[in-house]
Parts: sequence; C-alpha cells; structure tokens
Amino acid sequence: MKVRDVMTRKVISIPADTPAMAIARLLSDRGISAVPVTDSWGMLLGIVSEADLIRRLATSDAPEPGFFRALFYDRDHAAARYAAVHGATAAEIMTRDVITVTEDVTVEHAAYLLESHNVRRLPVVQDGVLMGILSRADLLRALTSPAADTSDDSIRTAVAAEIARLPWADAPYVFFDVKEGIVTFYGFCHSAAVRRGLLAIAAGVPGVQRVEDRITDLQPARLA
Repeated sequence: MKVRDVMTRKVISIPADTPAMAIARLLSDRGISAVPVTDSWGMLLGIVSEADLIRRLATSDAPEPGFFRALFYDRDHAAARYAAVHGATAAEIMTRDVITVTEDVTVEHAAYLLESHNVRRLPVVQDGVLMGILSRADLLRALTSPAADTSDDSIRTAVAAEIARLPWADAPYVFFDVKEGIVTFYGFCHSAAVRRGLLAIAAGVPGVQRVEDRITDLQPARLA
C-alpha cells in the first residue's frame, strides 16, 4: 500500500505572513495539531505545530542563567532562539527542516520515518508542492483496511519476506505453514524473545486470521 492510498488530501495551509496568534486560534478552532506553510504556488515552506506555539509560553518563564552559566553564555544564540520562538508570523516560528514523503512511498517506509524522527505527521509533496498530509491516524486506517490479496500464498510470501528482512528472526530450526489464513509455527527455538517476535511477525500480516505456536523450547546442552 502506498501513501497516496491513505493520505489526507484536503489540507489547510497558511501563508508565511500569517500572525502567530491567528495560527494559534486556527489550531484551536479546527482541532488540529499543526498547519503547513506554503507560498502562493503551493510550495511547502515549513510547518507550524502546537509545540512551536506552546514553546512561547515555556520560554517566557525560563530562569536567567546563573553566574557560571553566564560565563559561557552565547548572547547571539540566545537572541536568535528567542526571536525564532517569539516571532510574530509563521515565517519566523515555523520549522523549516521538514521531513516529507511523496505519494509513491510505501506506508511501511512512511511509518518508519514517523517513528525514527518522532513526528506526528508527514507532508506529502510532489516537486516541492504540497499535495496532502500523512498522519499517524491515516496509518492506522491502513492497518485496518482490507488487503488486496489475503490468499495463503500471499500470506506465506509476506511472512517469509519479513523474517528474511530481520536479522534477529533467523531461526534455522523454526518453520511455518499457512492454511486458511492460519499461520502455524513448528520446530525448535532456544530464545523466548525470538519466538515471540516470530509470532508477532505473522500476526501483523494482513489476512492472517490466527497464529498458532507449536514451537518446542530448545534447551542448551548441559555439561556433564
């Protein structure tokens, strides 16, 4: 499944000269946590999140640096940070270094980007033009949507591919079978963590009805 299949296409965006307080009201009234900033051509310039606005309140109550910290106080850096946080318009407070995706990216890779960069949403762009937004909620819909092919062969291929992709899942004495959507694991495994991981792999494949664990614990040999 690709980003284009689950992304939100109707996206509210704002121009760079939008006042900061107007952005705060927009987020509050619409119940959204961020808004993209675009130019008149629809090119993505940045994004303003609720965190950017809340930071204004947090820094307003920040204590002045003590004596020892003042010895290493970087006035230019502090002034630039204050200006960025307390800027009057979207252009002054927005995050410019935005992680983006295209419509052709898989939902799996998009989920990886969300997780690895610890962000809640990814603007979807085409040649720099904002096309939509992919949020965590959109990815949840991808998880619950019906798979195009849920045959046993498709499930078997998907489980095998995921096991091959993950180095820790290399369990040479474990094998599995798929019948009527039920994935059954057999064999021997000495690691409880790997065993649970293998079951989780199968459970996460679309079309799987149930996962059965018939793996036998493989105890390490004891010295006489």
